[in-house]
Parts: sequence; C-alpha cells; structure tokens
Amino acid sequence: MKKIYSVEEYIENNAHFEEALTILRDLVNNTNLDENIKWSAPTYSLNGKNILSLGAFKKHFCIWFFNGVFLKDDQNLLEKAQEKTKGLRQMRFTSIDEIDKNIVLAYIKEAIENQRLGKEIKPVKTTKKDIVIPIELKQELNANTALNDAFKTLTPSKQREYCQHIETAKREATKRSRLEKIKPMILRGAGLHDKYKNC
Repeated sequence: MKKIYSVEEYIENNAHFEEALTILRDLVNNTNLDENIKWSAPTYSLNGKNILSLGAFKKHFCIWFFNGVFLKDDQNLLEKAQEKTKGLRQMRFTSIDEIDKNIVLAYIKEAIENQRLGKEIKPVKTTKKDIVIPIELKQELNANTALNDAFKTLTPSKQREYCQHIETAKREATKRSRLEKIKPMILRGAGLHDKYKNC
C-alpha cells in the first residue's frame, strides 16, 4: 500500500470516488473532529480518540466507525467488520446517489456523542499460552519437592524462560547439562536472564 501524506492526496489517488469522498469529508469537517492521516487513510478523532475513517476501494467507498457497535443504526446501514474487530462498523456506499447527508451526519454526531460518554471497546488483554513444561524438567520437578515448590513460586515469565531454555536444546546431553545449571537458580528464585536485566 502506497504511503499517503494528506487527505487531498488520498482523494486524488481514489479519483473514481473523488466527488463522493469530498462530500463525506466536508460533512465530517463540519463537526469538531480533528482530521489526520492514519494507516494511509483519512481518520478523524476527538481528544486523540479515533471516531471514524474514510475508505475507498475499487467498487465501493465507506465510513469506518471505530466504535460503531454502540451506534443505534436505526437506518440499518452498518455492516460488521471481521470478528476480531469487535467495535468496528462500516457504512458502505457504491455510488454518490446513496449518500443522504442528513442521515450520515446524524450517525457521525452520534459517534461523537458516544465517545464523549466514554462508550468504547476497551482492548482485552490476551492471556499468554499455558506454560508447557518439557518432560525432562517435569521429571526433575516431580523427583525434587524443594525444586518443584521453588519453580511454582516463580513468575510465569521466569517459568516460561526456563522451559524454553530446556526445550530449545537439540541434544539430550545439552538438555541435561542445562537442567543441572538451572536447578540452583530456580532454588534461589532467580530468573534465567536476571543477571542481564539488572545490568
């Protein structure tokens, strides 16, 4: 995708929808939203929070509402985006004749008001994968209660570092050697890379 540096350039590059994009841009610019280019597309924000974006494709153009999930959509004009983008909704057009300025402006104003009210999808922290303990380490932990107890008190990131350290060794002898080296460190409650982190 070519990098775009201005809204004018974006509209120029999508000349097949130039007039339609200009109409939408003018509607948005009649509000108090800030206009920027983000992700190489015209994007409009309020106090640093993205409200909407304009988009043009081969056969259609659209308005993306970042938190469109909260819009009432009385006119049934919004389409859901991909599953992973829970809040995003698209108002899609195939021709300039489909733009009803009053309706579009009403959606834009509602989106702005929703943002003022704090209605937004908060990013969900993804949980890290379960820690997979290599068989060699697991056997050692099962055989040594003190080591097992010490390992359990380590943070998940430290546990993961030790597991990966054993797992990434290709030869069995290397795994055994690494295991012997890390046992005293685990018993001390130290992380594999602690000495580098404190430099």
